[in-house]
Amino acid sequence: MTQVTEHGGGVWSIKVPIPDNPLGHTLVHLLDTDRGPVLIDTGWDDPDSWDTLVAGVAACGAAIGELQGVVVTHHHPDHHGLSGKVREASGAWIAMHPADTHVVRRTREQEPGRWVGYIADKLAAAGAPEDHISPLRAARASGRARTVPGLNSALPDREITPGELLDLAGRRLRAIWTPGHTPGHVCLHLEEEHPAGKPGRGRLFSGDHLLPEITPHIGLYEDPDDETVTDPLGDYLDSLERIGRLGVAEVLPAHQYAFTDSGGRVGELLDHHEERLRHLRELLAEPLTPWQTAERMEWNRPWADIPYGSRNIAVSEAEAHLRRLVKLGLAEAVEGSDPVVYRAV
Repeated sequence: MTQVTEHGGGVWSIKVPIPDNPLGHTLVHLLDTDRGPVLIDTGWDDPDSWDTLVAGVAACGAAIGELQGVVVTHHHPDHHGLSGKVREASGAWIAMHPADTHVVRRTREQEPGRWVGYIADKLAAAGAPEDHISPLRAARASGRARTVPGLNSALPDREITPGELLDLAGRRLRAIWTPGHTPGHVCLHLEEEHPAGKPGRGRLFSGDHLLPEITPHIGLYEDPDDETVTDPLGDYLDSLERIGRLGVAEVLPAHQYAFTDSGGRVGELLDHHEERLRHLRELLAEPLTPWQTAERMEWNRPWADIPYGSRNIAVSEAEAHLRRLVKLGLAEAVEGSDPVVYRAV
């Protein structure tokens, strides 16, 4: 059954399923404009997801062929996956922050096996055991790497400029750059009075940046061609504080449900990461590799129960927290260690 929610003021959300994923669905938002409807995100590239999106747009009183544009909060396949099919069906433009457009272009142009080899090498440098790395090397050797999501994602044809209003006739939708979850993640501030009169400064389409109950994944910005030492967690915390200062009346996220009290939720997330960094520094009284650090960190289940792919994500998140501690002068990499070992200072 198509699940559509009307949020008032020409805004709807459509629950587009994500296959075989505990998140369940992406909330794709439809925004009426004077030139026609525009989507914020599109959902995963899957036949059932496409059928759900088409039916959902119809339930909002429009047709897929009438869509004028797609504004993508970030490049992940549960947000950007169907953008190309929307453009094929309607001629709609696709807009994305240039940092994430770079990721899409790089992924399309990159030989898939190289990406898998890069991840295997990164895991080895992080201290992952060989029995964890060997399936990746086998996938590269056998050619199974071609199943990596995002290899055929649509290239955007418009650039989102942070701080500027998007060119949407009759609407005031301002882009706010909120890196952390991805390098080019954006939130979108609908600078219009709340249709139900809720107090606050308009509404926020928050993508994955601000969710009511989930802490977004903050891992490393991966790029085989770039050796820049980034600080994704620092980017995310700075972005959170910027969003908290907006004082919006309501948040319309890409997962779970709409909610108010954005400031309270921002405070919870800032406290969560502060506590996590404190605990991590305590762990580093004993020098640890990123893999060993991830094994000892607190997750939503014991390390032994975390699936293979999720362990890779956990190690990336551990490394993002380690980099933050290093930048704050609270930890350091042990010179000459291989795999790299970190300790508190």
